[in-house]
Amino acid sequence: MYTLLKNAKIYDGTGAEPFFGDVLIEQDKIAKVGAEITAPDTDTKTIDLSGLSLSSGFIDAHSHNDWYAIKKQPLKYFEPFIRQGISSFVTGNCGISSTGFNADSKYIDKIGGGLFSFSETTGRYGSIAELFDAVDGKNPCNIAACMGHCSARAGVAGNENRPLSADERKRMLETLEQGLKDGACGLSLGLMYEPGLYAPRDELEDVAKLCLKYDRPLTVHPRANSAVSMAYPELLGRPHLLRALDELAEIAKGTKLKLQYSHAIFVGRKSFKCKDELIEIIDRMRREGVDAQFDIYNELLGVSVITVIMPTWYQALSPEEKRKRINKLRFRILARASIILLGFDYDDIEIAYLGEGNERFEGKTVHQIAKELGKSDFETYLSLCEMSNFAGRVNMGPYSTPEIISSLSKHENVLYMTDAWVEDHGIQNPALYDNHPKFLRSSLLGTGDTMPNTIRKMTGAVADRFALKDRGYIKPGCFADITVFNEDELKNATPDLGRPFGIERLFINGRQVLEDGKLDTEALKTSGRAMRAE
Repeated sequence: MYTLLKNAKIYDGTGAEPFFGDVLIEQDKIAKVGAEITAPDTDTKTIDLSGLSLSSGFIDAHSHNDWYAIKKQPLKYFEPFIRQGISSFVTGNCGISSTGFNADSKYIDKIGGGLFSFSETTGRYGSIAELFDAVDGKNPCNIAACMGHCSARAGVAGNENRPLSADERKRMLETLEQGLKDGACGLSLGLMYEPGLYAPRDELEDVAKLCLKYDRPLTVHPRANSAVSMAYPELLGRPHLLRALDELAEIAKGTKLKLQYSHAIFVGRKSFKCKDELIEIIDRMRREGVDAQFDIYNELLGVSVITVIMPTWYQALSPEEKRKRINKLRFRILARASIILLGFDYDDIEIAYLGEGNERFEGKTVHQIAKELGKSDFETYLSLCEMSNFAGRVNMGPYSTPEIISSLSKHENVLYMTDAWVEDHGIQNPALYDNHPKFLRSSLLGTGDTMPNTIRKMTGAVADRFALKDRGYIKPGCFADITVFNEDELKNATPDLGRPFGIERLFINGRQVLEDGKLDTEALKTSGRAMRAE
């Protein structure tokens, strides 16, 4: 079976200027690319793309969709991404992978970081080999996966705030290493989440050594993304997000580690000033031999757990200790001081979901809820945390500005991603709908990088970074993941309306799964593949 795409403006994923030509697809691969390709005599579907552009299918460089690829009914969790031209995902980020534990672990309930669970999944897949077998040809999109340190640590010791024993560390590292042997595209740290936030420096260095051994990236959710946080006891002095990056620089120092700084965001208005120095540190690491890169999304807010502003010492307390007046008072004082220093307040924390029966709070800020309840912001925040069993979900902002996104999007070592997932309940992350089209729109309007570079940062550059063979390029022999888009529509669209724009067609492994807004739901049952790093 052949498909011939005629008369398209082609961006090949290398960053080179586009050219006009044809693409011939044979089965699941690209067979030919060039001008005036002649279709085989039989069994060929020809599609005229005059006036349209194409590139390799977009690869989401930072995702958690490994948790949704194993759902019994996965399509609804991938549909919004498909509609914005995304064919593939690099999953397992922030230390919170859906795999990386022994099946007989007594701490399975701790895996997921409070954000994800094994509800309505086809199974629990402790090894990455099992995960790949579970999703290969049984899922809408292509899945690559990092192994998460939080998941592997929780698998051996739960969320206990202590150093691992020698045996526990050995078992954790063996699990991570086996994942790399089985095709994991990297390892990930989540230093803001339990139990990753409890890991000592030498444990993190051991994880980094595995990435060096197998030449795979170490993706890192840093200890802080704001000028002031609860991760460090001192509220004054060096901004916390820069301290957190200093920690990563020390771990990587003297090595050629592929360090991937996850979601370069600046939580709180007083954190915006840190942007230039953050980039300076990344650039300095590169000059010193560290293969440091970072990734961004095109949104001003983000999604996190409700405890994101809660200090680590308070999180580690028992429920009884949390309620003690002295501990609440200490937390309250620290929270007020950090809010003043951060340029961020309870009115910037929007409740996305607290649990069944609490829908009345969704879409409202903590401050708005406090006014309704006649309570202080702080007491309301603690009540909402308890109401959700400290596992609620929030949308928070500002995380960035249009000017910061514009600047960072042009950096030569940035990748583009969504960091979004579909929730069964509550308010959704807006990055679900038009994140990648917005990067394209910014390029066309002159506020982003050039179109060839923009497309490279969501295709070929991601494939190269994570060792995804034969992905990310419009070249013969590559898998036929192809996104077709309308540049005029992209340029003239109004973004942030909760819907995609400018995407005309999407092919995944040679199968057209999206055409003029219509999904081929039958093809999407089996169109996706496991992408083992090579």
